[in-house]
Amino acid sequence: MKIDIEPYRVREGRALRLKDWPTRIKPFFKDRADYASLLQEHVRKMRARQNLLYAYNRYALLLVFQAMDAAGKDGAIEHVMSGVNPQGCQVFSFKHPSAIELDHDFLWRTTRCLPERGRIGIFNRSYYEEVLIVRVHPEILEGQKLPDEALHGDLWKHRFASINDLERHLHRNGTRIVKFFLHLSKGEQRKRFLARIENPEKNWKFSKADIEERGFWKQYQRAYEECLEATSTKHAPWYAVPADDKDVARLIISEAILRTLDGLEMTYPKLDGGARKDLAAMHKALER
Repeated sequence: MKIDIEPYRVREGRALRLKDWPTRIKPFFKDRADYASLLQEHVRKMRARQNLLYAYNRYALLLVFQAMDAAGKDGAIEHVMSGVNPQGCQVFSFKHPSAIELDHDFLWRTTRCLPERGRIGIFNRSYYEEVLIVRVHPEILEGQKLPDEALHGDLWKHRFASINDLERHLHRNGTRIVKFFLHLSKGEQRKRFLARIENPEKNWKFSKADIEERGFWKQYQRAYEECLEATSTKHAPWYAVPADDKDVARLIISEAILRTLDGLEMTYPKLDGGARKDLAAMHKALER
């Protein structure tokens, strides 16, 4: 079953108002069993495509996840990538930059973690934090040791340009990029925060900072709108994924990943005549 994900793709050059985008839609499945079957089918196909990606060794795939707290990034990564060979997949989570990272430009720490050819890289938060949380909390810039001239003019426009330049460069060199913004409603976030407080096994996921950041909801929504508008391109698209229903979100994400992998012209390496003869000889030797 193919899922129509085009309604959730942010079109290049179009204005974006998140309040006009859904956070909940009608499920693609009849019940939990049907959902599990669909996700399992996606995971099975993804594993086959990953094996081909690894064998072909010409492309890499970078998946970027961004969202408000409790939107379900960790769960989406866990469930969607559950069948992928861990040898061909790497997950990086980017939190507060270290002192060493602050001594470099804002793209340095994530660039070091880009996936190698033949592999899938997952960024749980990414260089986009530098035009999201830093924009909502501009005081963070004081610790980034930027020269005065860098702070003059439109800093965010310049950072969007740097990000777009990087993603175009990566695309030209074989790295395909798909970006997911898990679009969560404020009401659903409240429910999930309450669930974390009420369940002792989830208490560790909650902190006072979560409530403090919730107070900046409108500022974050505006920052995401401008970010998605400026950086969703044909070669590195953003998907604003309805995230109030975690199961629906996971199916949209897995469908987008499959389509990206299916769009690559890949084949398994073919042996030349001499190598095939050697292989046949070794086969006979093993049979004996």
